[in-house]
Amino acid sequence: MVLSRNGGESDAYDWAKAVKEFDEAKSGVKGLVDAGVTELPRLFVHPAEHLLNNPTDPALQPELPTIDFACLRQGRRREVVEAVRRASEEWGFFRIVNHGVPSQTMDAMLDAVRRFHEQPADEKAPLYSDDSRRRVRFNSNSALRENDAASWRDILTCVFNDDEIDPELIPEACRVEVLEYVERMIELRETMAEVMSEALGLPSNYLSEIECMKSEAMACLYYPVCPEPQKTLGTPKHSDTTFLTLLMQDAIGGLQILHGGQWVNVPPVPGALIANIGDLMQIISNDKFISVEHRVVAQPVGPRISVACFFTPSMSAAAKPFGPIEKLLSDENPAIYRKFMFRDYCQYYKIKGQDVSSALPHYKI
Repeated sequence: MVLSRNGGESDAYDWAKAVKEFDEAKSGVKGLVDAGVTELPRLFVHPAEHLLNNPTDPALQPELPTIDFACLRQGRRREVVEAVRRASEEWGFFRIVNHGVPSQTMDAMLDAVRRFHEQPADEKAPLYSDDSRRRVRFNSNSALRENDAASWRDILTCVFNDDEIDPELIPEACRVEVLEYVERMIELRETMAEVMSEALGLPSNYLSEIECMKSEAMACLYYPVCPEPQKTLGTPKHSDTTFLTLLMQDAIGGLQILHGGQWVNVPPVPGALIANIGDLMQIISNDKFISVEHRVVAQPVGPRISVACFFTPSMSAAAKPFGPIEKLLSDENPAIYRKFMFRDYCQYYKIKGQDVSSALPHYKI
């Protein structure tokens, strides 16, 4: 297949060739927008059944739980723990306000992500890769499975193993801001680990002690204006292969979560962060906390910018099997999942591609 400059294409469609041409350009989706596409290239067209929106009157949609972490500093810790427990059991997602991350740090990070992605293509090209072993990489749709539709977004990923990275690997356009922001995410992670441990009925240091969230991958996402948003997605339906994800989104919005069988919009709230439970937390909690499917819709406005911080195990913890926490099990609450290695779980999820929303069923006993 040959893409024309305006997004048109020949009748013969060769998926592998389309992916090869797109990747060889090393300019991502923004490169297509900069080239002036007015029609969506076929590579990005999703099956109609993936685009169903279950339209609902916004006034009738349920409201995502919002938890005020200022209560932790006001002697009302039990309120926060209980709110996190309910939200993690019933929604798998919740909004956090007064979390301690300065607004100027958040704003600077969003500006830095925009600055990186809006550089000339040749400045970003050396980082373009789908090699997950690279600690810092830029791509658009990493390692698509055969005939998967691509998503309308570009990503800069920075991986901190055991909370560390060589700063020189991070692009200069956003280095200072990334390092500052991840420090704040690590601080908030420690608070989250304590509160979530208590919400599970465990000692407050339990999750920190097992180092299940000691590494982080920061995805700096850029969703350009889409010429035909009704045909594609910014990010397709998925659940996170993490223990916990903390998300910052700009004012444009577009995040939706699947709740009660319908897609619920998660509108941005200034200064708030979104927390969501990952698959691995659902497993070790033995289904007490839930990981739910979510997606990002493509839009005719933008660019939309967001930053997702995915928390995963330390290097040493990743070398040991994970399974339901034994302290949570009993004759009345037996283990639902078998033990597994973290890397095996992630690999299984990747192999299945868009044919699977979650790898959870594969690991059930």
